[in-house]
Amino acid sequence: MNNLIIVFVGGGMGSLARYGIGRALSQWPSVFPFGTLTANILACLILGTFGGWATFRSADLVATSRLFVVVGFCGGFSTFSSFSNETIQLFLNDRWIEASLNIIISIIACFAATFLGMWLGKTFLAI
Repeated sequence: MNNLIIVFVGGGMGSLARYGIGRALSQWPSVFPFGTLTANILACLILGTFGGWATFRSADLVATSRLFVVVGFCGGFSTFSSFSNETIQLFLNDRWIEASLNIIISIIACFAATFLGMWLGKTFLAI
């Protein structure tokens, strides 16, 4: 039961963070889904940082922290379904350039953020 609570709290916090970013970035007059892109990049950075940090921690600490950070927070914060839907909507509205850019930028930036996070976690959180 404790694991469910850990995931629930992490997921709630991630969802609230996602909502906040979406609201903040929706003020830009653009058809490009900046909120989803930003949330996904930040979730990859957080997940990568956790992975780098976990390299130097005990299995018990990592297991509990993973439930909160990876499964809960990042699960509630990142949004592949929104990315997919928004990209398809761009295609359906003949916004081929924006849709293609969304795919390319998302893949490159999310991989880069994950690698950067892993490096940050290993380098600065290895205490």
